[in-house]
Amino acid sequence: MSCRTVAETYYRELKRLLNESGCHFVRQGRGDHEIWYSPITDKNFTVDVRCKRRHTANGILKLAGLPKAF
Repeated sequence: MSCRTVAETYYRELKRLLNESGCHFVRQGRGDHEIWYSPITDKNFTVDVRCKRRHTANGILKLAGLPKAF
């Protein structure tokens, strides 16, 4: 599996998990980043669209107040 396919898979799954937990897209950030809002933590957080590592994906979930999934 190429890095590009892995990155797309993490983002797609991450986006699904965030949406299911009630998080929502707020706005486009700088470059390939998006700003999302979590009702669990009542804070905005950054999501990298090119999320290539499971550690980064899990870190984003932690910022959203969700458990590790990758």
